[in-house]
Amino acid sequence: MHWILLRGLTREQSHWGAFPDRLRRAFPEHCFHPVDLPGTGVHYRDPCPDTIEGIREKVQSQVSHIPGPYGILALSMGGMIALDWAQHAVEGEIQALVLINVSSGFSPPWHRMRPGAWPRIARLLARRELFDREADILRLTCNRAPALETIKHWYSIQRQRPVSLRTAVRQLRAAAAFRPLQRRPLPDALLLASKTDRIVHWRCSEVLEQRWQWTLKLHPEAGHDLPLDDPEWIVSQLQRWLIR
Repeated sequence: MHWILLRGLTREQSHWGAFPDRLRRAFPEHCFHPVDLPGTGVHYRDPCPDTIEGIREKVQSQVSHIPGPYGILALSMGGMIALDWAQHAVEGEIQALVLINVSSGFSPPWHRMRPGAWPRIARLLARRELFDREADILRLTCNRAPALETIKHWYSIQRQRPVSLRTAVRQLRAAAAFRPLQRRPLPDALLLASKTDRIVHWRCSEVLEQRWQWTLKLHPEAGHDLPLDDPEWIVSQLQRWLIR
């Protein structure tokens, strides 16, 4: 199966680091395709829609050359795009859905974005010194101290393919306004959430579990960027879920 990998707010495929290669080693029978959102990565010069639906349509056009059916593994705002895609997909188009630290309009605003995160994100968006900004993003999204090599890598990404403030604001607007449809898109999906996420409350994933009887697994220590904090845990959860 072909898997589409989607990251979150202002992040691009290079921010996955070694995670896609870990997935390829663990699941050699599958193909994994990290995809950039409009306004990021290889598309950093492109305008970004200010709705999840608009971003999702752009992503779909980017992967139209990849044969379906698809699995989608998505983090944070990428999970909103993945959920919207699954709810608008033709029957059989999406075979597997893995949502990591996702939120939606089914949860209250103070769970979708923890109150303590708002001022830090506002300061990050306004900060001009790129190296310090990327280091602070890592410190906010990860609970494990980021390696200097990772900070340098993220700094290099932003230098080469800068995400504009306009794109960041439009993505924030899209994420804040996202409201899923009421209908369950798939009989089951895998929800992975970090109990110590400092940006999105894990109960946002619990809401989806209870609403649609999906599978929820909680990490006791990781932060919002679970693929960076503990990629092997994700791989092990996915292995168990796929053989269900």
